[in-house]
Amino acid sequence: MSGQPRPALARRVAGRLVSPLLHERDFRRFWLGQTISVFGDQVTQLGVPLVAVLVLGADATQMGTLLAVGLLPHLLFSLPAGVWLDRVRHRRRLMIAADLARAALIASIPAAYVAGVLSMAQLYVVGFLTGSMAVVFDISWNTLLVAVVRREAFVQANALFSGGRALAFVGGPPLAGVLVQVLTAPIALVADALSFLGSAFYLARIRAAEPPIEIVEESMRSRLSTGLVFILRDSIMRPILLSVATINLFNFCFQALFILYVTAGLGVSPGVLGAALGAGAVGGVLGAVIATRVGGRLGLGGAFTLGCVLFPAPIILVPLVSGPSEAVIAMLFAVEFLAGLGVQILDINVGAVIAARTPDAIRSRSGGAFRFINYGMRPVGAFLGGLLGGVIGVRETLLVVTIAASLGVVWLVGSPIPGLRNLPEAARQGPEPATDAPGYG
Repeated sequence: MSGQPRPALARRVAGRLVSPLLHERDFRRFWLGQTISVFGDQVTQLGVPLVAVLVLGADATQMGTLLAVGLLPHLLFSLPAGVWLDRVRHRRRLMIAADLARAALIASIPAAYVAGVLSMAQLYVVGFLTGSMAVVFDISWNTLLVAVVRREAFVQANALFSGGRALAFVGGPPLAGVLVQVLTAPIALVADALSFLGSAFYLARIRAAEPPIEIVEESMRSRLSTGLVFILRDSIMRPILLSVATINLFNFCFQALFILYVTAGLGVSPGVLGAALGAGAVGGVLGAVIATRVGGRLGLGGAFTLGCVLFPAPIILVPLVSGPSEAVIAMLFAVEFLAGLGVQILDINVGAVIAARTPDAIRSRSGGAFRFINYGMRPVGAFLGGLLGGVIGVRETLLVVTIAASLGVVWLVGSPIPGLRNLPEAARQGPEPATDAPGYG
């Protein structure tokens, strides 16, 4: 029989199916750790609100508060954390410590439930502390990314991370729903605690050298403001931030009330909810697959603009649906499918633009400043959603905020973003006119 030996043929097929980046040891370990962690996060994102609703009987205001306190650290700590982390030489070690701390915090919920002492107060405290650890982890993440990925592979790397998240969105909610149905919501959270240990394990095995730090003597005020000044004056970063911050503000108004509305208002069980969200999340997988092609066809900025419309627009179906449970489940599938498709097109393309545009010398400060505004909108949105839900009603609030979330794209009108085709050059630690930044046309 002529032709290549089967092992050689198998290697060639695998090489075509598996991204070359996954053959690089450090990137593969980084990607595996984060993908495992995101799977566990899906259990917590469904499990903790269900603990509040089904075990502790939380109302709309408490649900908004629960989501908000977990996001509040992004508003409180992102700026100072960015300043601090730009002076830390071994940020990967901090990421490992943050993972271990989050594993212990999440594990405290099922432990308290078994002991019969679980309360809303504990959920608030665990949410705030895990959110604080997430600030340190996520800002450090940007530095580790550029350490293990070449500049020309930024888009491909973002596609792989987003693909891992998309797979977690497909498999995570059904897994979470089953675990909640079988084990109860508090016990199901053990899965997330274990996933943080998996992330820490793979991070500990990465050997890539982190970018060197540059310590410049300057006032604390200057150090705190450097990232903000860069972002708010830069012709590329500013409209990106304003658009995603607007989407986040109103999307988290929605998220604060979504599970309460679907379970208590529409009568959907945890298992069915998890299955519908997981099936719909196939849209996220598809988005991760096609995002780079969409970016190649429309340009990176054009793809981001498309994502700013396609991500928030479908959620307006949630407060509009009525009828039998089959219609509700079909709606949840459609919303998750279209929104997942949109968010991957948005995230993958704009993530590469942000990574390329940000100077290494202020990467943590810029990342902290970006998160301060973008993620800072999340607790504000959650508080606002809970407040409005208690005042004008849950369904009415969902209707208002779903319409408002679609307005984020307005910030891109008249900006250079829709015409940005390729990765821009890194800014010289300050704003550059749009015409001076290669990548347009």
